[in-house]
Amino acid sequence: MAEANCLVTNDWICGEYLRTRAQELTDATLQHIGITAVSVLLGIVVAFPLALLVRARPRLAGPVLALTTLLYTIPSLAMFSLLLPLFGLSSALVVTGLVLYALTILVRGILAGLAAVPAETREAARGMGYGPGRLLWEVELPLALPALMAGIRMATVSTIALTTVGSLVGRGGLGNLIEDALPTFFKAQVLTAAVLCVLLAVAADLLLLGLQRLLTPWTRPARRRTAAVRPGEGG
Repeated sequence: MAEANCLVTNDWICGEYLRTRAQELTDATLQHIGITAVSVLLGIVVAFPLALLVRARPRLAGPVLALTTLLYTIPSLAMFSLLLPLFGLSSALVVTGLVLYALTILVRGILAGLAAVPAETREAARGMGYGPGRLLWEVELPLALPALMAGIRMATVSTIALTTVGSLVGRGGLGNLIEDALPTFFKAQVLTAAVLCVLLAVAADLLLLGLQRLLTPWTRPARRRTAAVRPGEGG
């Protein structure tokens, strides 16, 4: 009985809320994951050629990095207002805004990763007959992966947080629940949605870290194998 009354007393922690709103929470979480995943993937697709362009033409580094940084400083409300005439009240509006916000992290991360590749490694690959394309995909990108993945992890966590702002147009995943709960200050809903956002960020970061370690086995600490010396053996 006390468990059910937590809705009436507006407690922060309420098991009855979790039980009765399970489907609503699931739908909001799935929408949050979907918007985040699409935004980060599109951000990578846009950031990668931008980073390659900057590397090929260093004089463009200043303008490109300044532009992506400027985009990141635009308040989300202003950003969505500027994009509204183009996309209307749709998921595309939120995704486009999140892609623009992610660019400053992703472009810098890709450039940092490529810059970390030793010059002698590039020269050795060229000496073995590697062309620009093969050099990029088979030598530079594998060596740049740790820095690249660090940038993707940062962009993903940032995007998970920023996705909640999409509630302004009804496409904010868990942010929708927070906004709906604020007028009546529905504590259980605010706390549950906020905790789920944090859990999503932590889970995404751990999954990407696991993927990074899977793709870069050479970065793992080498396990020292010590041979056990049996009594009577050895000199």
